[in-house]
Amino acid sequence: MSIFENIIIILYLATLGYLGFIGYKQTKNSADYMIAGGNTHPFVMALSYGATFISTAAIVGFGGVAAWLGNSLLWLTFCNIFVGVFIAFVFLGNPTRKMGIRLNAHTFPELLGKRFNSKFIQIFGGILIACFMPLYASAVLIGGTQFLVAYFHTDYHMALLVFSIIITGYVLAGGLKGVMLTDALQGTIMFIAMIVLLIMVFSAVGGIDAGFSKLDMVWDKTVATLSTVSMKELKPGSADFMMKLSTAWGFQGWNKMPQFFSEGWLFVITTITMGVGIGVLAQPQLVVRFMTVKSKNELNRAVLIGGIFIIAMTGIVFMVGSLSNVWYFEFNNGKNALQSAGGVGQVIPHFINLAMPKWFAFIFLFALISAAMSTLSSQFHTMGTAIGRDIFEQIGSKKYNSILVTRIGVVLMIIVSVTLAYFFDKQPAIIARSTSIFFALCASIFLPTYFGGLFWKRMTRKGAIASMIVGTVVTTFWLLFVHFQEAKQLGMCKLLFGTNSLLTGKIIFVDAMLIALPLSIATAIIVSLMSKPEEESLIQKCFED
Repeated sequence: MSIFENIIIILYLATLGYLGFIGYKQTKNSADYMIAGGNTHPFVMALSYGATFISTAAIVGFGGVAAWLGNSLLWLTFCNIFVGVFIAFVFLGNPTRKMGIRLNAHTFPELLGKRFNSKFIQIFGGILIACFMPLYASAVLIGGTQFLVAYFHTDYHMALLVFSIIITGYVLAGGLKGVMLTDALQGTIMFIAMIVLLIMVFSAVGGIDAGFSKLDMVWDKTVATLSTVSMKELKPGSADFMMKLSTAWGFQGWNKMPQFFSEGWLFVITTITMGVGIGVLAQPQLVVRFMTVKSKNELNRAVLIGGIFIIAMTGIVFMVGSLSNVWYFEFNNGKNALQSAGGVGQVIPHFINLAMPKWFAFIFLFALISAAMSTLSSQFHTMGTAIGRDIFEQIGSKKYNSILVTRIGVVLMIIVSVTLAYFFDKQPAIIARSTSIFFALCASIFLPTYFGGLFWKRMTRKGAIASMIVGTVVTTFWLLFVHFQEAKQLGMCKLLFGTNSLLTGKIIFVDAMLIALPLSIATAIIVSLMSKPEEESLIQKCFED
């Protein structure tokens, strides 16, 4: 590396250390460590929310999917902005903040547990986070580490160790204050890199209008030509197989939506758009951000910042992924992105290293590392509070130092996540599915209890518990035995019944959340109406200022 690159890296690490130190100095009690003291600036809160939401999986994974399936993924950007930012901040943010203050809640499971006066709900929520979030975190760890290995040509396990130690340092020391300050820095880097990337890509493909108009031509010459080829003649998992599969699913071009209600339409709308777009509302590491500001005004000011950030992160990378097909066709012997890069997960890094100047590849490396670190730090903090405050403190019969047990929980969860990343670095596909699994589980299990707890005084503890159990059982069954991706990759259905899915037809393309969430909502309503209302004193404590 050049002296300039070494200096930038040293400055970046030094800045992270300084922000972690600021968080440490400002952390005086458990409220500071877990909810950043409740007085965070809206700019910091919005960037922390967005940077936590957007990881390397979103930039690299979904960017590669956009190169495969096209601009239909922009519906996810719309859903992320409308649901994940506007609805979340405007309608959920302030009620969550106010109830958290009334109940002195410092974590998402604790908020739900105190709302329904139930240790079971808090412990169950903590167990769910402790069991499934390490898989989600390991996927992000693998992605970030692999980019370090590719750029610096170092050993994977050494890069994984150093990467984890750096994040562990400022999470342990600064708590959520340190996490959010570093998130804001990393989010700023991500935003700048994406704006520059968009400008350079449009320039490379001849402009906005020319780039999108060329997409149809490239589709006709690289994908439509496969219409006469049988799927049996193609190697499963190859680029041509993937492109042929997209046409079989009803995709008609990178500028078009797939045919209505086709397999591709169901996949884009239910799994990608709604699965991720709605599932974000019940992400524990994001909900807790609402408790870090001091008033509704801060949340309102954060909406615009968060919306612009999400457009830059997801909207840009989806367009870049799709338009990379034009660049590869014109400058890489008439091949599209998947045919040139070799796979969905390789498109974005391959495109950046091949099509962009070296100086930008270095900047984009920092954007990807920032995306990974911002998400991981929040995940580690959330898992630590789940182990310490939501499980250990609730099971124990005496008072403990919340900061100490949380820090111990952070270390334990980091060890688990790093261990998974160590063993699964050669099998990232299986681990990466945990992201979708976690989103589906959180939506199906937490959303009815979360919404009902905030807005419906008649909802009862029995209704909340029954809803969470139904959401868990139905989602688990659908993922293990029905949905075409998870059921096949997890292999349980094949092992027990000799088939990849118990059902056939288009139903296997419907995301687990769309099946489990309505049943979970219905259970919450029916059981609550059939059970005795909660004590009036609890309702007053939760809802009256």
